[in-house]
Amino acid sequence: MAASRGPVGAVRRHPLVAFFVLAYAASWLAWLPYVLSGDGLGVLNFRFPKALGDSQIPGVLPGAYVGPLGAALVVSAITGGRDGLRRWRQRLFRMRVGGWYWYPIVLIGVPVLLVGGTMALPGAAESLRVPSLAVAAAYLPMLAVQVLTTGLAEEPGWRDFALPLIQRRHGAALGTLILGVVWAGWHLPLFFTSWSLAGKRPETAHWWITVGTFFLMAVAISYLITWVFNHTRESLPVALLLHASNNAVASLVLPELFADTHESWMLTAGVIGYGTVAVVLLIVTRGRLGYRGPRD
Repeated sequence: MAASRGPVGAVRRHPLVAFFVLAYAASWLAWLPYVLSGDGLGVLNFRFPKALGDSQIPGVLPGAYVGPLGAALVVSAITGGRDGLRRWRQRLFRMRVGGWYWYPIVLIGVPVLLVGGTMALPGAAESLRVPSLAVAAAYLPMLAVQVLTTGLAEEPGWRDFALPLIQRRHGAALGTLILGVVWAGWHLPLFFTSWSLAGKRPETAHWWITVGTFFLMAVAISYLITWVFNHTRESLPVALLLHASNNAVASLVLPELFADTHESWMLTAGVIGYGTVAVVLLIVTRGRLGYRGPRD
């Protein structure tokens, strides 16, 4: 009885809220040194060491892993015990997705949408160029890095744990909107660091525009991830691959494909490409995005 009235009971009664609170709290606390360091606001007189030429990996990844991944593990264990952990783990390793074609759809579709979205921007067509062979050679290693870092840190929480639960309570359309906004908001402290594409401080209009564009892009791609997730038997590997592919294309391919890539192009391209597909999917599926009710 005492456990049902204390923190454990609160987690059991409100697992989704508990997950969001834990994910935010753990990540933001872990990111605090990075935000205050010389790679962020400069309050503390030190910088994070560089890995692969950048301080983002040692600065961002610990908080990214301990947040969504840790929160999903804790809440799954409290609310479902061994059965809850088993269901969470099954989605995490569900490779059989009802059709092999989903993997090439994700791997080809993401670059097409991002390149297409970029081409819609003024001046992008004039700066288009043929990328070097080094880009093609580096793409798969970059994709693997994104899968093992950003993908595995975030998606076991946001999509493997939160998406099935939020769809059950709010439906696919509204649930994805809520999750997309919460997911985007989780990144906010990183906009005060060198992670931010803006490279500006909050007092600049460019910084605020970048944050707003990021929120729109995160919500737009969330609808695409939900659609893929629901059509692949709630397979996390495919959803994770979609997220990783977005990051790999945005960080490696677009800067090499377009000679005069502006800082905001990558996010705006995502809003255009993913947003267009999201609207089409919502209309065609009447907001269900392939959701047919709980699988467990």
